Amino acid sequence: MWIILLVIVGGIAAVLIGGMVFDARSRREVKELVIENVDFAKLQDGTYTGEFVGKQGRLRNATVEVTIKSGEVSGIKIVKGAVDKDGKALELTHGKSVKDLFQNALNAKSLQVDVISGATLTSKAHLKALENALKKAEGH
Repeated sequence: MWIILLVIVGGIAAVLIGGMVFDARSRREVKELVIENVDFAKLQDGTYTGEFVGKQGRLRNATVEVTIKSGEVSGIKIVKGAVDKDGKALELTHGKSVKDLFQNALNAKSLQVDVISGATLTSKAHLKALENALKKAEGH
């Protein structure tokens, strides 16, 4: 009985360690992302799509759609990433979602906001996707 239990526990540990090793490069890539500044005063009306696509792994890929009306962000839709199958933002930690992160950025008119504690990598990937959409809205 003990041998079977040890084999099961050993198998689970091997899978977990293998997953961590497999994901290490992707985690490092997202951790080292630099979120650039966006000039919120220069946003042009329209709907813009931005995405983050990892080169080292696709687990944290994110796509957002941003709508600008009268020079202001009027909506942000998470197309791919921390959303459920119905498109509703997933709760990450402490009752927070990427929508909360985006709202903080809009309130500050800056992407230099605190990430969601416990969801740093997911936060950074989504902020990069938002940055890429807003850079298009700036006319770059």
